[in-house]
Amino acid sequence: MEHQERALAAYVEQVAADRAVLGVVLVGSLARGTEREDSDVDVYLVLDAARFEQLGREDRWAWTDRTGLDYPGSYIDVKAASLGYLRAAARTGDDPTRASFAGARIAFSRCEELPTLVSAIPLLSKDAWAGRVRSHLAQAHLHGGYFLRQAEQRGDPFLLQHASTHLALSAARAALAADHRLMPGAKYIHHLVREVPSPGGFVDTWDRLVSTPSIETARALVEILDSWLGPEGGMGVDESLSVFIRDNELAWLRGTLPAEYF
Repeated sequence: MEHQERALAAYVEQVAADRAVLGVVLVGSLARGTEREDSDVDVYLVLDAARFEQLGREDRWAWTDRTGLDYPGSYIDVKAASLGYLRAAARTGDDPTRASFAGARIAFSRCEELPTLVSAIPLLSKDAWAGRVRSHLAQAHLHGGYFLRQAEQRGDPFLLQHASTHLALSAARAALAADHRLMPGAKYIHHLVREVPSPGGFVDTWDRLVSTPSIETARALVEILDSWLGPEGGMGVDESLSVFIRDNELAWLRGTLPAEYF
């Protein structure tokens, strides 16, 4: 909308005078054309390596700026980035980071590389998507089988809730990955699980698990997942366990994120 574009232009004019600023990348609802009257303006401020490192030492990664704003409740929501940050995001960024750049618009740049870097961030290869499906299936098998069974045997209400929530998340993440959809954050899961194509009964069973966790509902959800997305011949116990261990307990060793944070 005009007032948000005006606020963005004022912000760009302000920061462009700083030679450490290499670019301003507009993201969020304004970039996607889905903004409301009172939406804020979301940007990544791309800085040179020295300034980005300085902010890192100060532990300052995000802030709000109100320069040039002229509508109620308005602000510029700023996240710091650098060219190195953007390159790393394109290689190994998690889903929320990648999703944040979907539909991004370059509002200001003094770097020819910036448009190419930004457009690469939301993209994953077919092999990467297939790997994610496999990882999330393994999560579903362990949380929906072993951990839920342990919760039932021990009468452990916390473990029941914990395993059910992680099963619901991994089932939703598998569905999203099968549709090559990034997961922008947990607050979007309930909506997104209804958006992606899925077999009959999947969403209803998912909802039952979230509202009333039980081993029976968990088993039904895992069965739907396996028949829908599982490999031919099924994903065996040893394979599921190995993938789960790799993606969770060995994430620290491999320098990766646990599967639920991909």
